[in-house]
Amino acid sequence: MATLRSLARTLRLSPATVSNALSGRGRIAAATEQRVKKAAQAAGYRPNPLAGSLMSELRRSRGSTFRGVLAIVDIAEPSREPHGLFHQELIRGATARAAELGFKMEPFVVGDAGLTLPRLDFILKSRGIHGLVLLPAWYTPDFSQLDWSRYAAVYTDYNIRQPALHCVCCNHYRSMMDTLESIAARGYRRPGLFLERGRNDRLQHRWGAAFLAFQHSRPDIERVPLQLTPEVRRDAFVPWFRRFKPDVVISHFTHPVDWMESCGARIPAQHGYVCLNLLFKSRPSAGLDQQPRELGTRATEQVIAQLQRNERGLPKWPTLTTTPARWVEGPTLRRA
Repeated sequence: MATLRSLARTLRLSPATVSNALSGRGRIAAATEQRVKKAAQAAGYRPNPLAGSLMSELRRSRGSTFRGVLAIVDIAEPSREPHGLFHQELIRGATARAAELGFKMEPFVVGDAGLTLPRLDFILKSRGIHGLVLLPAWYTPDFSQLDWSRYAAVYTDYNIRQPALHCVCCNHYRSMMDTLESIAARGYRRPGLFLERGRNDRLQHRWGAAFLAFQHSRPDIERVPLQLTPEVRRDAFVPWFRRFKPDVVISHFTHPVDWMESCGARIPAQHGYVCLNLLFKSRPSAGLDQQPRELGTRATEQVIAQLQRNERGLPKWPTLTTTPARWVEGPTLRRA
């Protein structure tokens, strides 16, 4: 791989002259600058974005372990409430892992305080930030206005196409399958899944697909129709629960437990309840910890690995890394 020093030897120039010609700094003759850039392109030279940040910080800090700055980017969505606990936990995991590896994590919220994507691109460029961790958006995000030739990035959810990037997220399909196997082992035979439609859609239907596949593959499991509604509301839940009589309900929040009890359900003696994301619980419950801190950790490690390999730009083959949710016992489900 061509380096600054190998280019300098080939061109019979000093490394400082080659560096200034490539970066546009200093007083370099236009002909020399053109000759250096042409030779660099022919040799396949690519500058390492960590080197400049590292040397600059080392000069200031006199030998610390600092290796660079990363950006963790969120999107403000006016039609939705501000992102809450899940995003906060992702940020904590990402920030802690970055610090362990010698990086500082800087947060940015696109759409907040007039921060647009072109403005963010300018800020990242001026600060020499090349590694991005992108937080989940409710709607399919569009980051195409960033100059992706400069960045290495990971999106912490499934659904991103503009541009297509490496992704790290919870394995929702496997987590639902594991949950259903667990509740079946406890003797429940009529599981019901009650979901906000948008949450299933944004996961590319993984919750619902796993539920239907489990019903189809297990003849000992009685069929309760999958219930998808615009919102998790009592007036939609109670008629469904009374009509189909599931003996265990799986949903995203814990207030359906109150609605079940108002219908005469005895929890956990005769009925059960599973919360798909215990960050959202309003009362103790059995359910899933989707481990957002771990997701933030894995995303940060992948971004740093890309930078260390000097891999910037859009990936030729975007990859998906998933981690299963962690099961948590609780008082809404009888033990196995």
